[in-house]
This record gives sequence, C-alpha cells and structure tokens, in this order.
Amino acid sequence: MQIHVIQPGQTLYGIAQAYNTTFTDIVEANDIPNPDNLVIGQAIVIPIIGRFYWVQPGDSLWSIGRRFGIAPERLATINQLSTTQPINPGLKLYIPELDKPNKEINAYVEPLGNTVTPAIENSTRETAPYLTYLAPFSFQINRDGTLKEPLLNNFPEIARNNDVTLMMVVTNLEEGQFSDELGRIVLTDQTVQNRLLDTIVETARKYGFRDIHFDMEYLRPEDREAYNTFLRKAKQRFSAEGWLMSTALAPKTSAEQKGRWYEAHDYRAHGEIADFVVIMTYEWGYSGGPAMAVSPIGPVREVLEYAISEMPSTKIMMGQNLYGYDWTLPFVEGGEYAKAVSPQRAIEIAAENNVPIEYDYKAQAPHFDYRDDEGKDHTVWFEDARSIQAKFDLIKELNLRGISYWKLGLPFPQNWLLITENFNVVKQ
Repeated sequence: MQIHVIQPGQTLYGIAQAYNTTFTDIVEANDIPNPDNLVIGQAIVIPIIGRFYWVQPGDSLWSIGRRFGIAPERLATINQLSTTQPINPGLKLYIPELDKPNKEINAYVEPLGNTVTPAIENSTRETAPYLTYLAPFSFQINRDGTLKEPLLNNFPEIARNNDVTLMMVVTNLEEGQFSDELGRIVLTDQTVQNRLLDTIVETARKYGFRDIHFDMEYLRPEDREAYNTFLRKAKQRFSAEGWLMSTALAPKTSAEQKGRWYEAHDYRAHGEIADFVVIMTYEWGYSGGPAMAVSPIGPVREVLEYAISEMPSTKIMMGQNLYGYDWTLPFVEGGEYAKAVSPQRAIEIAAENNVPIEYDYKAQAPHFDYRDDEGKDHTVWFEDARSIQAKFDLIKELNLRGISYWKLGLPFPQNWLLITENFNVVKQ
C-alpha cells in the first residue's frame, strides 16, 4: 500500500487517477471522514499492491534497498535502471510487495461503566481478524486474593470466532489507582498469594483465557525481588495448565532508573521468566502534561534498545497508543487535562477549523494548532499512517515479537490496513 500526504489543491479523484485506483476504494480503505474537505497534510493509504518511493537527496539504490529490504539489483531491474547509474532526487521508484514477517498483535479493550458500549464491541469485532491476543482490562485483585471481574460481554465469543487468544489481564488496581500497598500484600502474604493463583486458574478455565498477563504498576522498590519470585511461582502454575504468562513493563532505559513506576520492574528477570512482555512505550505526551507526541520515535527506540540488551527481542511487544490528545493552551501544571481523541476525530477537528496538519519528522508524529469558538488556542498530537509505519519499521528492524495496542474503541482504520501490509498476523 502507498501512504500519500494531501497537498494543496489535490482531490481524491485526482489522487485516485494518479495511482490507478478509484475514489471509492480510497474512501472505503481509510474511512475518510472528510472526502470533500481534505486537510492539507492529511495522510491517507492508497490500496495498491506494493508502493512507490520518491528518491530523496543522498539516496542510492543500496540505501533504498536496505530501507525496504530488497536487493538493489532487483530494485534496479524492476524500475528499468542500471545499478551503476546515479539516481536523481524526485525519481519515482516502484517497491514491490515483499515477504512479510510473522508478528503477534495484542489489543487491550476496556469496558467503561456498567455496560460495553456498541462502539467498543463493534471495534473489537472489526479488529479481531488482525489480532493474536485480545486483552479485556482488567481483573482487579482484592486484598483477600479474590478477583473483581471486568465486563466480558461477547469478548470470549469474538475471540473464539476469530482464532484469537484471550489474555487475562490481572492488575493491582484499587479504587481506580494502582496500589503499592495491595501489591505488597499480594507479593508478601503467601495465603493471599495462593488464593489469588487458585482464583486465576479457576477463572481462566471458566472463560477460556490462555495467557495470564500481570500488569502490576507502582510497586514498592523493595518488592522487586518479591515480584520476581511471585512470577516464577505463577509461571510454573500456569505452564502446568498449558497457558502462557506475560507481563506489562514500564518504559525504562536503564536497570538503575529511579521512580515509583520503574524500580520494581526487573527487565532481565521478566525476560527470563515470562513468555513475553508488553513494554508501555507511550504517554510521553499525556493528558496532565504539556503538549507533545504521545509516543515519539526517539524515546521509544531508546527504551526498546535497552530492553533488547536485557532480554530476547522476540519476547518484546512494543506498546502503541491508538489515540492522541487535544491540549488547551497555555499549559498550566495541574490545570485542565487534555482530551483524548481518535486519529479520525483529529482529522475532523483540523477540517472543521480549516488548518493544515504538520508532521514532526524527529518525533515521527502529526500535529496541528487551532483556535476554538471561544477564542482558546489548542494543540493536537495524534497518530496517522506515517507515524504507525515508522513504528512498524522499528519492529522489523529490532526483530520484536510484535505490537500491543492501548486501546480498542478509537477509530484508526489505516493502522489495521498497514498491519496486513507489513505483517502476517500469528494466530495461536
């Protein structure tokens, strides 16, 4: 598939003609919310086999071939070029569809309130064919070792019908917050711990969960080894059932990193014990902080490169947001929280306010500014086809296990199109 960025004066009819496809195919592939009011800088995916690449200054057939995983000799033959002739900036090269690596795809889904909304259930049904795992969030540990169950609705049925492995997410959430005291009880009280493991096994059997996923956050630093010991015990128990065990990890860049979120997460131990880990490589830009990219490629790469120094790359799933944020300016510490927006809604906001979308190539993320009807200034950072392709390229470069999304229910159709372009989705 081809990623195309809207330029001034372009229409979908003209773009379709240029790529030898149709207006309807482009609209349907991208679920374009504004086909007659395109935004300058809006990225769309063109549903064609292979893709085109326009030569940039400093490019060579060798560097382009390395980027796309194709031999320069083959690239030259396909484009009727000589391997010895220089290529000029602006030259359009055709990149054929290549063999795709096998990767695992996880998505968390979080029912809110007392019902599963139609939007969340529909999103889950639509995306299940692209998933290896589906992770309802979450089974919350009680202080006596029992569990508070989330709404599961039709999630087990959706998973069965799409050959998706149900992931049982177990958390130390208490009254909406991760609790270090609850974590301490679970990790140090053997009676509570044994009851918890018994309850997990009983519940997993009941619903058909085949991966048990511990997302225990903000644990006390002094409980680091207790957490490792608990995971070894849990792994032995779940392996006897024929199940996988995975964990969620905070995005660290060193073993000595300080802070409540990081210190109890031992990358090397989790890499040895768990079948795989999800590293939460997002929320640099967050609702309570200043406006910036949610998952800028540089910091994401730094975390993942540290991770592969501590564990096999094939055990690592990169965390990825399916949302962006709309910040009201100026940012005030402790002031108004940014509003979460889907990629589709972000494009609609830009169109409604007639502002262009810009792209930060360092962060590999789109963004734009606008002023609302009350005269308040806003900045929006979100995800698009370009930013997600940059993450997919990083997954392939580092040979990671796959990608894990937080969370379903926020429309981003281009993401799922590009998954099929880049990967063969593993089904357990």
